Parts: sequence; structure tokens; C-alpha cells
Amino acid sequence: MGMKKNKLLSDILFILWAGGAALLSYSLVYALRKPFTAAEFNGLTVCGMDYKIAVTVVQILGYLLAKFAGIKVISELRREARLGFILFSVGIAEMALVFFAVLPVPWNVLAMFFNGLALGCMWGVIFSFIEGRRVTDLLASLLGISMVVSSGTAKSVGLYVMNHFHVDEFWMPAVIGACALPVLCLLGYCLHCLPAPTEEDVLQKSERCTLDGKQRWALFRNYMPFLVMLLVANLMLVVVRDIKEDFLVKIFDVKGNGYSSWIFAQLDSVVTLIILTIFGLMIFVRDNFRALLVLLGLVMAGMVTMAYVSIRYEELQLDPLLWLFIQSLCLYIGFLTFQTIFFDRFIACFRIRGNVGFFIVLIDFIGYSGTVVVLTVKEFFSPEIEWLPFYNRLAGFVGIACCLLFSGAFVYLLRRHRRQAPAPVVETTPAGLPVSML
Repeated sequence: MGMKKNKLLSDILFILWAGGAALLSYSLVYALRKPFTAAEFNGLTVCGMDYKIAVTVVQILGYLLAKFAGIKVISELRREARLGFILFSVGIAEMALVFFAVLPVPWNVLAMFFNGLALGCMWGVIFSFIEGRRVTDLLASLLGISMVVSSGTAKSVGLYVMNHFHVDEFWMPAVIGACALPVLCLLGYCLHCLPAPTEEDVLQKSERCTLDGKQRWALFRNYMPFLVMLLVANLMLVVVRDIKEDFLVKIFDVKGNGYSSWIFAQLDSVVTLIILTIFGLMIFVRDNFRALLVLLGLVMAGMVTMAYVSIRYEELQLDPLLWLFIQSLCLYIGFLTFQTIFFDRFIACFRIRGNVGFFIVLIDFIGYSGTVVVLTVKEFFSPEIEWLPFYNRLAGFVGIACCLLFSGAFVYLLRRHRRQAPAPVVETTPAGLPVSML
């Protein structure tokens, strides 16, 4: 009995250590990347393009290039090199923000390219510390929550710094980044000190290993129909998410609706708690194949709801805050599923030799490519479109299309499972302990 209690306590402490460090680390990555979205840069243009859209597109281009490089870098990055990668990346990101403040308009836009380039692989690196463990569902849930919390928080902090401390909108991102940088370096060290996966972890979730070019192509080719459907669906999800994040101030009029500048952080906190609960409960679904089906079912339900609320926006006459809540919840359930626990379960289910980072940077590269195209086309061909109707039309189309694609992926998994019986799963308790040990 004493050994069981000690093991349970050890698991709880590990979850708090690893999950807390991962959550806070990526939250602070947002502090280096997203505060500029709180600024409006009214009246400024770059080559005929709205200045804020230009900054967003240039940063995403850097982010996109990093994702493309990350298909190789993250897949092949070894454990001992992760901390150095984090320290170098965040240092370059903060330097870019300083140059954004110092250089004159429009040349300072170029600085944001290097900011995006430096931060594009951070999610994959941080996730590599926590994948392939018995409690990865909980750890990945905590890490994924950082995306939801940090987006609204970064905007709210940016607005607060400008409104209360009267920091210039060009210096505001660098000031916030300078505060986040030392803490992020410390958290990177905490992740670096995590112990390697145990034998029990490997038995339940399979061993994670690096992938060279030939191995990456062989893996993609083996599951090509399934991965293509997920890649196309995630492309559309990333486009909607990025437009919502970067232009939420324009889509949702804070002052006009009578809300405080902290409304984004408050709303995202509620969304966060719901998603944390849903993903945390997945630890009770011990069979990896069933977990994949449950996750796809949740995502399809979210897409149907998002499409319905968007298409019938005028008829439903929802309160603006309720509308924003539903949009955020449905969108992040879909997006975070594939950024967190889905591919970890996928690898474990079919005992794939590889790592989650390869899948994540691949879907991110495709997704951010779509964001750049949509923003550029919107600016040059329909610059006067109002943001709220534009977002609702886009979200409605994406909800329907993604539901169809995820349904196809669901059918593929069923058929593949019949042809290729996955390796047996070790039954565990909710704490992750094999039943045989009890």
C-alpha cells in the first residue's frame, strides 16, 4: 500500500512539474509573439496594404518558414539539444521586437519576420519533452490550454500596458517580451531536467525516436489518405484561428459592446477550463483506438456547432459575448485536439516509430500557408469587407468542410483498424499505473 501511495504521489508531482512548466513556457512564447495584435496602427500602410495586416503577414511568413524547416529540425532534434534551441530562439525573438520599435516605418515590419522565424518551432520543441508518457494526455492538455489562455491574455496585457502605462504601440511588444524572457529561459531549464520516459511509459505509449528524411516520407506514405484529410482540415482551422486571434479587436468591438480590455482573457479562461476538463477525462479512455474515435467525434460536433452559429448569426441574435464563447470553444476543441493528444494516441495505437513533433510541424506548415494566402487575397481584392461578416462566412464554410473531412478520417481509421490490429494496450488506472502493478 505504501508503494502505491508513493507512486501516485510521484505521478502527481511529475504532472505538476512537467505540465506546469510546459503550460507556462508556451504562454510566455505568446508574450514574445502576440502582444502587437492589441495595437491598431491606425492610418499606416505598407505598399498599399494596411500596416497591421502587413505586420501579421510578414510575421507569419517567418513563422511559416520556421515550420517548413521544423519538419526536419524537430523530427531530428535530440533531447540534449532542446534547451540550447529554446534559449537561442527566444533571444532572437526579443531582439527582433527591439528592432521593431527602433527601426522606422515601414522598415520595422521586416523585424517581425525574424520574430516569427525564431518562434515557429517552439511548440514542437516543448511538446517533445512531454510526449510518449503514461500521463501525456494530462500534460498535453495543460500545454494546449496555454494557446487558449495566452491569446486573449496577450491582447489584454498589450491593451493594459498601452492604456495605463502609456507605452508606445511600437515599444509595447518589446517591453512585454523583456519581462517574459528570463522566466521563459528558467522554465526551459526546468523542462530540460525532466526524466526520460520510463519502461512503463514506453510499454503503453511506444518509444519515441528521431526520423530522418527517408523515414519521414515512408511514414507519410503509409498513412497518406488519412493524413491528407487531416492536413486540409487543419489548414482551414488554422486560417480561422489566426484571423480570430490577430483581428479579434476588429471582429469584436470591446468598447462598443461595453466590455473591459480584460474580456478576452476572462472569456478564454472559461474556455480553457472546459477544454482542460474534456481532455483530462481522456485519460480514462485507456484504449488508444477508442480514444482516437472519441476525439474525432468531439471535433466533428464542434465543427457542426461552429458552422450553425456562424451561418445563422443574424437569425439567432445571440449576445456578442455568447457568440464569441461558442466560436472560441468549438474552434479550440478542433484545433487543440490535433496540436496535443491526437497524434500521441495515433503513434501509440499503431506503434509507429517516430515522434509527435513531425506531425505537428507538418500540419502547422500547411495551415499557416493558408493564413498568408487568405489575408493577402482579402487585403488586395476585398479590402473594404467588414471583419465580422467576413469571419462568420469563413467560419461557416470551414465548419462544414472540416466536418466532412473529419468524417472521412473517422471512416479511414475504422477500416485501417480492421486491416491492421494495433498492439495490445496496457490497462492502467486513471493515475497511469499499470493494473498489473496494483
